Amino acid sequence: MQEIVQGIGHLPEVMASTGKQKILLVTDASFPFLSIKEEVEALAVEKVQFSDFTSNPLYEDICKGIRLFQNEKCEALLAVGGGSAIDVAKCIKMAVLGLENTTGKTFFEGQHTNKSTSQQERTERIQHVDSLTFHPIDLYSLPLIAIPTTAGTGSESTHNAVMYYEGAKQTMTNDAILPDYALLEPTVLKTLPLYQKKCTMLDALCQGIESWWSVNSTDESKAYARQAVERIVNCWRSYIVDNDAEAADQIMWAANYAGRAINISATTAAHAMSYKITSLYGLPHGHAVAVCLPEIWEYMLSHPERCIDPRGEAYMLDVFQSISQRISLQGFRDLLDKLGMQQPISCQREEELTLLSHSVNPVRMKNNPVSINKQQARKLYETIIR
Repeated sequence: MQEIVQGIGHLPEVMASTGKQKILLVTDASFPFLSIKEEVEALAVEKVQFSDFTSNPLYEDICKGIRLFQNEKCEALLAVGGGSAIDVAKCIKMAVLGLENTTGKTFFEGQHTNKSTSQQERTERIQHVDSLTFHPIDLYSLPLIAIPTTAGTGSESTHNAVMYYEGAKQTMTNDAILPDYALLEPTVLKTLPLYQKKCTMLDALCQGIESWWSVNSTDESKAYARQAVERIVNCWRSYIVDNDAEAADQIMWAANYAGRAINISATTAAHAMSYKITSLYGLPHGHAVAVCLPEIWEYMLSHPERCIDPRGEAYMLDVFQSISQRISLQGFRDLLDKLGMQQPISCQREEELTLLSHSVNPVRMKNNPVSINKQQARKLYETIIR
């Protein structure tokens, strides 16, 4: 079950509710500069800090965290950072509890087992900050508290984690790695570098849009997606240009809603096609997704007859219309222009296009409402890459 709590002042209550006295504190490079650093360090528990991992965590990095957790006999996990820090903590939890990776690939052998909760149970247990009642943690579980310091992935409210194994991106999935507590503190966004704010916000916006049109969408996921998209569309200028505190609060919630949306529906073609762009051109994830999404959106609007959503073409077009009432395809392109988000430039175009088109994960493409094969993906990359 997850509690969503707003305000760093609630951290001592959250920590006390777990009943644990020794934690592995998983932090990224931003931790020494965070406005909430003192509050985290003041927690009245023994803390073992782990930050020895890359921005795109490697399997080897996570193994170091697992060994540290076990050698120090930690009892809980507190992740403070961006999506990578939270993903590392999730992977450590998965390994220590010996949880099954529901994507089918096994990487870790743990010491204990724990049954994952169903989607319905997980949904019913999400609480809002206005009703601060902390539920007791199962004695056989490993409490995980996540404090995001960027507003992008919504990783604090998903049951997925990403790591790289032998150079390939791997998604680790299990309901039980959904953090027990997500603590949202929007003041951490104030000092983020401007480009990072743009990239992470665009990631949240793309997640909201993709979740909305995903073939796996539900009424619940669409409600979350709508919240994410509307908040970003309404507040992006105040957040990016004015660095406004109230706008930061709205964007932090938007990212969380986007995380909750994809936790149900998963992402689609824009995410699937973005990962190799990040590794090939060094574009941050949110930037890479954002340059893919409008080209895919235009393709889908032009080829509704290739709809693969079981609810049918008419349903899909109605969803596209609903999204466009909040942000249109042209509106999305205009936003990228206003934010100065450029397309990547190729050096060896033919070779790179071949590499990109062969890199796409077909599983993620199946979530897309319009079919895209390898040849069509290549044509799309021709428009995405300059």
